[in-house]
Amino acid sequence: MIKIALGIEYQGTQYCGYQRQLDCPTVQGNLEQALSNIANEPIALTCAGRTDTGVHAVGQVVHFETKAIRQLKAWVQGANTKLPSDIRISWAKEVTEDFHARFSAGSRQYRYVIYNRRVNSAVLANRVTWIYDHLDVDKMHQGAQALLGHHDFSSFRASGCQASNALRTVESVSVSRKGDFVFIDIQANAFLHHMVRNIAGTLFQIGLSEKPVEWVAEVLALMDRTKAAATGPATGLYFVNAFYPEKYGIPKVALDEVLWQ
Repeated sequence: MIKIALGIEYQGTQYCGYQRQLDCPTVQGNLEQALSNIANEPIALTCAGRTDTGVHAVGQVVHFETKAIRQLKAWVQGANTKLPSDIRISWAKEVTEDFHARFSAGSRQYRYVIYNRRVNSAVLANRVTWIYDHLDVDKMHQGAQALLGHHDFSSFRASGCQASNALRTVESVSVSRKGDFVFIDIQANAFLHHMVRNIAGTLFQIGLSEKPVEWVAEVLALMDRTKAAATGPATGLYFVNAFYPEKYGIPKVALDEVLWQ
């Protein structure tokens, strides 16, 4: 058996999330079907981090084991010919037996993209979250800094989250603007269900001056989901990177390659 890691990008609009489901189209389902065709045997994938319905990815990482001997380009170019146009394999790499797409990752990075203009964009539909009123990015960034470090993120956890606990470590978080685009960038050791989208929804209210900068810290300390804002739409969320020890040689996506930065 050999182990292959793949870089995956996808637009999640048409899918019920990454994870395979019996009654709904998913990213994993399409990928496994395409790769199984190339391998002439069933392929089962493990990913760095599952994404929800409508969420996108530019640097998702998966791995699989196979007896099939193929050139690396077959896993990329060959499988891509069998995938829908909104899912693509960007690279393939043979990895050592100890590599695991989920458990070898030290942290993950997401970017939430907001289109902050009076009129929504026709061509960006389902790819960004549109907010009509002007957002104060400086206040949003200042408020977000309360999230740094090791905390109980129960206030930003979906009610259906199946994680055993809500303790997570946020390594970096920033809010920035480029023209009409506002970016929320966050990196953590792991994420809870809807964690980034719930953080985004809370930061929206600060950016719109509906809540003070200190509100993020207050909500975090309460450890109560009902005290935070509504969940931000899935359309603006992108899985950007999973970070691995250098020994594995896993490529990374630069933030300035993600949505017009």
